[in-house]
Amino acid sequence: MTSQHPADIADGLASKKQAFQIPDGVIYLDGNSLGVLPKHVPARIAKVISEEWGNSLIRAWNTHSWIDLPTRTGDRIGKLIGAPAGTVVACDSTSINVFKVLFAALSLRPDRKVILSDNGNFPTDLYVASGLTRLLDKGYELKVVDPEAVKDAIGKDVAAVMLTQVDYRTGRLHDMKDLTRTAHDAGALAIWDLAHSAGAVPVDLSGAGADFAVGCGYKYLNGGPGAPAFLYVAPEHQDKVTSPMTGWMGHEAPFAFDLDYRPVAGINRMTVGTPAILALSSLHSALDVFEDVDMVEIRRKSVSLSELFIAEVEDKCPQLTLASPRDPEARGSQVSFRFAEGYAVMQALISRGVIGDFRAPDVMRFGFTPLYLSHQDIVDAVGILKDILETESWNRPEFKTRAKVT
Repeated sequence: MTSQHPADIADGLASKKQAFQIPDGVIYLDGNSLGVLPKHVPARIAKVISEEWGNSLIRAWNTHSWIDLPTRTGDRIGKLIGAPAGTVVACDSTSINVFKVLFAALSLRPDRKVILSDNGNFPTDLYVASGLTRLLDKGYELKVVDPEAVKDAIGKDVAAVMLTQVDYRTGRLHDMKDLTRTAHDAGALAIWDLAHSAGAVPVDLSGAGADFAVGCGYKYLNGGPGAPAFLYVAPEHQDKVTSPMTGWMGHEAPFAFDLDYRPVAGINRMTVGTPAILALSSLHSALDVFEDVDMVEIRRKSVSLSELFIAEVEDKCPQLTLASPRDPEARGSQVSFRFAEGYAVMQALISRGVIGDFRAPDVMRFGFTPLYLSHQDIVDAVGILKDILETESWNRPEFKTRAKVT
């Protein structure tokens, strides 16, 4: 549409939209699930393939510093999450990294047996924690409480508090600094999953005193589907812990090919196998879009977009019920609404170019990525949503048939 919302006139991030490949006719509200492709990334990957791999072959591990790409990428992510150089490494998947840092945390508190989490945590984190307790078979217990009950549940038996900062379903935002302080006061360690916050909200791992953190590269960081994840270990813990997966990249001398394992000093001891260079190159390149922006500015626009969205939906679509916290300070960069036929409504929206996603049983999720969304996009998206609800155009068999990915 050609109209412009007044808030877009003074938008300091407006020009960033040109850095992304957004199809014509699409309003993309799903960056909290898969980020948009930055336009410069395909050329970078083509160069890695044709020049670095194609011409340098195995020499590229040295001549193009492939071997250091996990830490170089980690340092770039670290700037977005308040982590100093040498404390973040990009590697593996979020689930694998949860396994590694949780094991590391438990090893630092051997006399405690409780892992505390909440029922708003991303399920894979809970699956991994439950699996680890069975694997260790030493009396460990995963205790899951309501998000609001976490603080009071942190007792002297808790080894680690493992939380996702932004609830994947509702966008509820935990107070990282307060809960980390409470964990430390009780003698426990704090592990934070930043999958729905890195690149979307200001994060200060050092300032909060976080012990460990993990996150993925394919949501707000725009690294591409299945992009490598990352993990953080606070400096004071790095040389006290060892990954439970002692692969050759975590060895102090991987090319000595010794038969005994000796962990390297620093964050690289949390790496395992050969890094996925093509995927890492995509993530590393995608992070260019953050080089000249301030996370405070991103947050300010995110709140403005989400507040407008809530106001518009509640005014024009009274059939829907807000599932996210109303206070923007208690939300991440997403808003969710409940509707009994939410899946069908979301499919109808997607068919009209407004892309969000659905989480069972009845939650429609809408992510707000300030780097490529405008306030006018929000108004236009809600206008389409209003039409779908009023005409009940969602009530068609093709919109009710569940796909494998929702």
